Amino acid sequence: MQFSEQTVLVTGAGRGLGTHIARAFLGAGSKVVLNYRSSADGARELATEAGPDRALAVQGDVTSPEEVAAMFAAAEQHFGAPVTTVVNNALAAYSFNGDARATAAGIAWADFDAQFSGSVRGALNTTQAALPGMKAHGFGRVVNIGTNLFHNPVVPYHDYTAAKAALLSLTRTLAADLGPENISVNMVSSGLLRTTDASAATPDEVFDYIAAATPLRRVTTPAELADAVLFFASPWARSVTGQNLMVDGGLVMN
Repeated sequence: MQFSEQTVLVTGAGRGLGTHIARAFLGAGSKVVLNYRSSADGARELATEAGPDRALAVQGDVTSPEEVAAMFAAAEQHFGAPVTTVVNNALAAYSFNGDARATAAGIAWADFDAQFSGSVRGALNTTQAALPGMKAHGFGRVVNIGTNLFHNPVVPYHDYTAAKAALLSLTRTLAADLGPENISVNMVSSGLLRTTDASAATPDEVFDYIAAATPLRRVTTPAELADAVLFFASPWARSVTGQNLMVDGGLVMN
């Protein structure tokens, strides 16, 4: 299915990486549902910029099945077609600040629970809500946003990294389960991005260290990661599923 035929839901689209992903799909000609939980201004501003024929801003907590269902219903009513493509980008509140991170001695299970709920429960809720429309179309694309930290824990963010590792497992089991329906499920992973709200607290010397360790000698930007997300939704990826693409300047090679 061409981009112009796709209705794309981007979770957490009101700020940071989510906004870049939404802009990339809009630039490719898709209709885009801009989900936000609390970043209303950013989502509504982008929706206004794109126009009602191309974009819809919808509030919803992805950890709530009821709110997710209402969001999908609003999207179908607005565009007259179900969501065909889901990008699970929403992130439970997190700051990539190595000096302030919870260490092994003191981290609480509640920290893990918050990250698992945001990453894994959120992705499961949106995927399940999308399935009826995807099956009716005989087409579906799910792209989950991961991290390279579970391959290279340069900073040991225990809770965030464990949740994203679980999301990769869910990516692959969903891919195996949904492939016969022509629904692909993939992941795009990066390291720190320069710069999002989550990485705003990261010191410059950490970015410099990462850049020096990559073959490209620079830190990946949100726009560069967004381009890779588009690949998995494109016709060129029609035979690709269950994969995890590293977009980090070559820091992690697998």
